[in-house]
Amino acid sequence: MGEARYPGAIEIRPATPEDADGIARTFLESAEYHAELDPERYAIPEIQTIAARYREGGQHPPDVGREVVTFVAEWRGEIVGFVDARLEQSPDPMHRELTYCHVIEIAVRSGHWNQGIGRRLLQAAEDWGHRLGAQLALLEYLAANKRAGVFYHERMGYRTAPLTAIKWL
Repeated sequence: MGEARYPGAIEIRPATPEDADGIARTFLESAEYHAELDPERYAIPEIQTIAARYREGGQHPPDVGREVVTFVAEWRGEIVGFVDARLEQSPDPMHRELTYCHVIEIAVRSGHWNQGIGRRLLQAAEDWGHRLGAQLALLEYLAANKRAGVFYHERMGYRTAPLTAIKWL
């Protein structure tokens, strides 16, 4: 689980509109993986739709506020991963008034797994949130995605808090 393939070569930086095509390729690979795990809920969108979304900043809807970020992992001019995050507070009056760094999406191209890229992307999002006052990081992942569970819990120190249950109607 090291970065032997990429000693100092991976750059984690804020995304620009020019990164949209590379982000879209990474997003689509993640969508394909999720659709294999749960085809009833996950679909594979058109690459042009996702590229336009990131080119125009649509990955962060305007009603979520201004504290949003997308970071990319770049290796030799290629986008090999990305993370989208935003700051939020729970609307539930039972919850304490805490600011969350909500990690909305994170993906790494499968050919670059187990090289520390996901860790660096997630750490960049957490550091960004912490600098802006977040006390907690929050993310969700598909329960069937065992790789993600191991990564978040065993490698990144996340713990399960709320559980989301779904039912088809």
